[in-house]
Amino acid sequence: MIVIGGGAAGFFSAITCAEQLGAKGSVTLLEATAHPLAKVRVSGGGRCNVTHACFEPRELVKRYPRGGRELLGAFHRWQPRDTVAWFEARGVALKTEADGRMFPVTDDSATIAECLLHAAEAAGVKLVTSLGVRTVEATHVRSVDSAPERAQRENSFWLTLTDGSNLRCEKLLIATGGNKSSAGLSIAENLGHTIVPPVPSLFTFHIDDKRLEGLSGVSVENAIVSVPGAKLKESGPLLITHWGMSGPAILKLSAWGARELARMKYEFPLVVNWVGKHTRDSLRRELAGVRAENPKKQIATWSPLELPQRLWERLVTAAGIAATAPWAQIGNAALGKLATALTAAEFSVVGKSLFKEEFVTCGGVTLSEVDFRTMESRVCPGLYFAGEVLDIDGVTGGFNFQSAWTTGWIAGQAIAL
Repeated sequence: MIVIGGGAAGFFSAITCAEQLGAKGSVTLLEATAHPLAKVRVSGGGRCNVTHACFEPRELVKRYPRGGRELLGAFHRWQPRDTVAWFEARGVALKTEADGRMFPVTDDSATIAECLLHAAEAAGVKLVTSLGVRTVEATHVRSVDSAPERAQRENSFWLTLTDGSNLRCEKLLIATGGNKSSAGLSIAENLGHTIVPPVPSLFTFHIDDKRLEGLSGVSVENAIVSVPGAKLKESGPLLITHWGMSGPAILKLSAWGARELARMKYEFPLVVNWVGKHTRDSLRRELAGVRAENPKKQIATWSPLELPQRLWERLVTAAGIAATAPWAQIGNAALGKLATALTAAEFSVVGKSLFKEEFVTCGGVTLSEVDFRTMESRVCPGLYFAGEVLDIDGVTGGFNFQSAWTTGWIAGQAIAL
């Protein structure tokens, strides 16, 4: 077996296969760069968000904008509980944070990377770095003997590497990730697969708006964000940045809307409800009650809502209300404008930025061309896939790593049989 790609999925499949094979076969893992597991090391702000504490497969698949249906059966075979047990069996304990994300108790992604490197070495995986794959040729010969039921197909893959050398294997696994510049997608296409063109997922929004100036770092716990004219709506924490908006609410919206927002060329209107529990009308009624009970208090300096004070002041002035005005002087029309500014503020998105170094794509190998019971190609016998090279992506929170562990484990098990 040869694995192309030294990321989470590549390592997990190589380790799984090598542990099952023992001395009966060999597993070689090829990484084009000098830095295997680079994405593992930078994920989660350097802490590595290994998985998510969601242990019911039917709930788990709801976190995948693409690939959820195909992953349902796979998650019944290998899910977050199995991932936790796998790492703990190798001396790495995980902890669960309030939002369900799971990290190593060390809060250090190197703990996960070193665990995988040691497990690969112990299983006998041959790791080759700084060596990529240029081309792959597949040869399939059906050998037939006197008993038809014993007829079998013999697979060979001939790899030409970036240094001009060649390798041969019987089983080949592609786990190069979803980046369109990676060799994995072109190799899969040359071997007969259909590729869904990759576009970014999990990205932040560029917004140039005076209402946000000077508010970088301000966060709101439960905002609702939506795109008018599209069926895109998400809720959760929202973070104002020096370039626009980020945070889980924005990242989830970008994941579910990855293709649609790409078609819009990342220029679209965004509506923000800063106080997610309210509609415009319900908030206007509450603010009217506040006005009646606190007529002498200055509106800008006293907020009745659970909003950061700086954001409250900015939204008050954005509604055309003088900062020094007392509540008693706020008429019904002004109160309605304030309610709109708080529950239906419209911003113009003018571009995107990747979420830190955690590059995730929507797109890849078409899922109908892969057997998710084994992760083997339905097009090219002996070829397998794992991880983001497939048209699978999850929202932020450890879900992309979990699909890598799951598909890697299933592929490794199937190849070893």
